[in-house]
Amino acid sequence: MDIEKIRTLIALMEENELVNLEVSSGKESISLTRHYDTPAPTMMAAQASALPAGGPEVKTSPTNPGSVEIAPMVGVFYSAPSPNDPPFVKVGQKVQAGDTLGIIEAMKIMNPLEATQSGVIDEILVDNSDVVQFGQPIIRYKA
Repeated sequence: MDIEKIRTLIALMEENELVNLEVSSGKESISLTRHYDTPAPTMMAAQASALPAGGPEVKTSPTNPGSVEIAPMVGVFYSAPSPNDPPFVKVGQKVQAGDTLGIIEAMKIMNPLEATQSGVIDEILVDNSDVVQFGQPIIRYKA
């Protein structure tokens, strides 16, 4: 991959305030990550023109101010341990810090998404099998 392509990707990351970007084309692939000394800016969905066709759709609910659990990595979100099992959590369910909220599969490794706080689930912002991005809101708690 030539340096101009890399510069274009870096500009895309800065323009859309992305923290992490992974691109692969044929035999080439690149993964870029921005690090901040201060907390990262609020993650927002990239503009449709910046996403490749068929890119992931990010659900947001700006009218609901409750605290959220965010994706700690890029991967596929699963709401249940297996397709035939009930989901880990449902809207209205009370959870304790450390409870499993779902699973994020990254590089064929199943990583549990654990609650960082206790509270009541107000909204599940992604669907089962959705691809999630680093820092993307997954679960919203009641305020």
